[in-house]
Amino acid sequence: MKINSRLFGEIDIEDDKIISFESGIIGFEDYTKYALIFDSEKKSGNSIMWLQSMDEPTLAFPVVDPMHIYNGYNPVVEDEWLEPIGGIANPEDIYVLAVLTVPSDLTKMTANLKAPLIINTRTRKGCQMIVGNEEYSVRYNVYDYIERIRKEAE
Repeated sequence: MKINSRLFGEIDIEDDKIISFESGIIGFEDYTKYALIFDSEKKSGNSIMWLQSMDEPTLAFPVVDPMHIYNGYNPVVEDEWLEPIGGIANPEDIYVLAVLTVPSDLTKMTANLKAPLIINTRTRKGCQMIVGNEEYSVRYNVYDYIERIRKEAE
């Protein structure tokens, strides 16, 4: 499938790389087909990726693996909530992402840890759900975490 995205220009995504969010993403329920776009020049798996809508070329969400920005991230999700995406037959098939908000002032960058995106890589189906953990915020400050880790490493 080819799209002319706002951020990446014309891109060709193989059909087996398209992820279906049958209920959409909160606030964007009409858009159900997405692809993860990685920076091919980055060797590290902890960099920001983009969840590019295949339905709307101007829509792309910056996302990150929450384990890279919150030590011990472990969302509480009821198994039956994952049935629409194929359940958790194999935990290695589940990929969790947090949506980022990246303002011009990077010290104010936040991640939504309360409503992660959960993708079953085997079925290529995803969903966004609100997790039961009280300690997770909709606006978790990513910069503060990075600074804390940097200072601990010194």
